[in-house]
Amino acid sequence: MQRRTVLGLIGGGVVGTGALTTLAFAQNSTEVTPELIDTTKQVTMWRDPSCGCCDAYADYLEANGYQVKRVDDRNFDKTSVSVGVPEQGLGCHLAKIEKYFVSGLVPVDILERLVTEQPDIAGITLPGMPRNAPGMAREKYGTLKTYAFGESGISVYSDE
Repeated sequence: MQRRTVLGLIGGGVVGTGALTTLAFAQNSTEVTPELIDTTKQVTMWRDPSCGCCDAYADYLEANGYQVKRVDDRNFDKTSVSVGVPEQGLGCHLAKIEKYFVSGLVPVDILERLVTEQPDIAGITLPGMPRNAPGMAREKYGTLKTYAFGESGISVYSDE
């Protein structure tokens, strides 16, 4: 088998930027087999199918290298509460990244910190639909207060 990194393949126009970090090519074959997938870049998002900001947020994640699986769920709020999101802290959709649940329009830098730090929490939430959050605005501006939730209760995760 011959190995090529994604950087070499992008230059040759073989693949676009994505979550695959290494591809294996069988000799004399055109089949591409993923050997290593960056699971921190995979997100499942439950959303109301009529919510435009949820699609804008998913597009924002995809533009930042995430693979987003969109699941239509008109009852995403009930789904959110069932996984531990506090009712007063509901965002406009529910997502899962690795072992964490994320409610709302949480900026990518906070998502990346969450999966890097691996805190002992169930997830984080950015309540409501703040006008300065990704999905509502082209880019985050100003400060956004994100809360952690889990067995030990609710606390501020990020205020930036």
